[in-house]
Amino acid sequence: MKKKLTDIFYSFPVQLLLLHLRSNLLLLTIWLLLTLFLTGMIGKSYGIQLLFLAPEYLGEVGFWSFLMLGLSFGGLFMSWNLTCYLLNAHYFPFLASLERPFTKFCLNNSLLPLAFGVSLMLLHVGFESHFMYSTFGNVLVNCTGFVLGTIITLLLSSIYFTFTNKDIQNFPKKRRKLPPNLSRNINPGSRRVSIEDIKSERTKWRVDTYLTLSLRPRLVRSVAHYDIKLLMSVFRQNHFHALVIQLVGFLILVGCGLLIDYAIFRIPAGASIVIICSLLCAFVGAVSYWFTRWRLTILLILAVGINYITSKDYFNYKNKAYGLNYECEKAEYSHQALQGIFTPDNWQTDFQNTIEILENWKEKVAPDGDKPKMIVYCVSGGGLKAAVWAMQVLQHTDSLTQGDFTKHTAMMSGASGGMIGTAYYRELLLLKNTGSNIGLYDSKYIDNISKDLLNSIAFTIASNDLFMPFATFEYGGHTYKKDRGYVFENQLDENAGNIFGKNIDAYKQPEKEAIVPMMFFTPSIVNDGRRMIMSPHGVSYMMASPAALSEPEVIDIDAVDFGRLFANQDSEKLRYLTALRANATFPYILPNVYLPTEPEIEIMDAGFRDNFGLKSAVRFIHVFNDWILENTSGVVLVQVTGIDRDTEIKPSNNVGIFSSILSPLGIAGQVIDLQFYENDNNVGLIYDIMGKENFDIVHLTYRPSGENFEAPISFHLTERGRNDILDAIYQPKNQAAIAKIKRLLKERR
Repeated sequence: MKKKLTDIFYSFPVQLLLLHLRSNLLLLTIWLLLTLFLTGMIGKSYGIQLLFLAPEYLGEVGFWSFLMLGLSFGGLFMSWNLTCYLLNAHYFPFLASLERPFTKFCLNNSLLPLAFGVSLMLLHVGFESHFMYSTFGNVLVNCTGFVLGTIITLLLSSIYFTFTNKDIQNFPKKRRKLPPNLSRNINPGSRRVSIEDIKSERTKWRVDTYLTLSLRPRLVRSVAHYDIKLLMSVFRQNHFHALVIQLVGFLILVGCGLLIDYAIFRIPAGASIVIICSLLCAFVGAVSYWFTRWRLTILLILAVGINYITSKDYFNYKNKAYGLNYECEKAEYSHQALQGIFTPDNWQTDFQNTIEILENWKEKVAPDGDKPKMIVYCVSGGGLKAAVWAMQVLQHTDSLTQGDFTKHTAMMSGASGGMIGTAYYRELLLLKNTGSNIGLYDSKYIDNISKDLLNSIAFTIASNDLFMPFATFEYGGHTYKKDRGYVFENQLDENAGNIFGKNIDAYKQPEKEAIVPMMFFTPSIVNDGRRMIMSPHGVSYMMASPAALSEPEVIDIDAVDFGRLFANQDSEKLRYLTALRANATFPYILPNVYLPTEPEIEIMDAGFRDNFGLKSAVRFIHVFNDWILENTSGVVLVQVTGIDRDTEIKPSNNVGIFSSILSPLGIAGQVIDLQFYENDNNVGLIYDIMGKENFDIVHLTYRPSGENFEAPISFHLTERGRNDILDAIYQPKNQAAIAKIKRLLKERR
């Protein structure tokens, strides 16, 4: 028994694993990160786990999507082995005496990739059977696709090495001196490993047996009797071809990135994550190979150097708002400039224009002169989950009220994915109200808005945005770089049936005539925390509380009128899809949008300031309070959220010393809860201003059906997640909310 345990311990696979634990922790971190993603220990609420368990390709989860995932996993397998071979082959001099040494190294270095691949398939089987209720045949087809994709990549790599690498028997027996590239170490930071060291086995890591290609253990042989020149030649040629295949793979990846406009190249997001890990593995391996014990220092120097270089204009790529003019004089962004916009004259002009819109709204809703209920519709962020939930609420409620729900809606606001779904429904409503023959309540529109947006984003990051984007496109007479922001907008428009192809100014007249409700996009300004209010109309009255006009020293401006600030930069030509994207710019997934100001500012997801749209709603109601009280029978604030407020409170007991040190920072992560409390305060203010008899609030909330499943906050949804969201409309609380809306709409004065 002891001998068997000793044999296992000193087998090549086990010793390689121990060597990685000692010397290759940076590489092991990649496998650890992937495993945490796969098991849902990291990023589960954002749907990262589902990118591996249910990858989607060309709108389907099946053989082809798993084939793509397998192809990328095979690439990671090869990148892992190529890197490990470059770094560690000299520890195992017996490899030089073997036939096809690199292939045998890969086989013996497969413990971690094999464990990950098997875990992925087992978790997929459990997910499909428990959550998706798939048949055994479908699961088998998916697993077959994954395995086949992995095998294809390995076979292609094997063919390359078969025709390029020579075994020790194929090298000439005698050579007077080594070629120049083999006669010295060129690794500037490496510990010199001479051919004498390899021959004498002073670098040897004890290994007694290795696995052959037939998976049988075999004793290792000494290499002391081999010509030292031949030993070094074997290692050097394998190193060279390993670098070649990594370079070729990199060039293929960049080439595919240029073709991202074609759907066939939008591989599953999970595959893109694996590709990014492959690139990271190759990069860490290259730095470790050239600088060995200096690698951490070099990585730090590289990070500082890259950050410095990319701060310079030539190398500093920034995403832009498509349609804006960045070539003219930049808009001044300062407190004085904002005060110059928030003037009594501008305020009064914009106020009167909006009063005209409200008068038109009232005329359409109550032509008989009655005072109708005004609906203000607010929707939360949350990726496609929020988009689908917003669409479901609008379709379902509007159909039950024979269109009265949207007819009574005067203003819509919100964040991120919720506004994507709301904007899509409003666009369909506009088409219907202007004569298009569409079935507004057709379920195909929910199918459209639930289509994947993440595949194209993830692959663009892997193949384009990690480097310097260089492909360009034209919009509105201006040239911009193609990046994941561009790809996101095009994918969203494609999913929606190409109906968003217009500027924000195209909605000015429909909103003015009350054909559709007004809509505010409110991305957050990173530089100072203010909100950027995007609308086709002047909205200077949204920049601060009305009291700020008379008390500017006491009440500061907390929002910016986009149209007025960028009037000289063609603000009316802003691409509507860009406004949608800016409002939904989740960090890192989508790029921040840089604006043509001096000093330069950038904007991102509206959810960081107002994830529920209530700040805009409260400001709007406050400003037009007098008109509302005089011309309506009150306001119904409809709050549509994809986040359940009733969550379990996490206890602070049994906290370790390091966790306790970080615990004071924990409240910074409670952004959503803090906004809930602030919203409660704002809603209380409206009750005080309007009176309880003139103000009602209705909540429609997505709550998961149970069974330990909740649709994630992501730009990717599984079929199960989508159905869970749609079914939430029939939950008792939501049905009661809809009944309340129907009752309130009948109330007139």
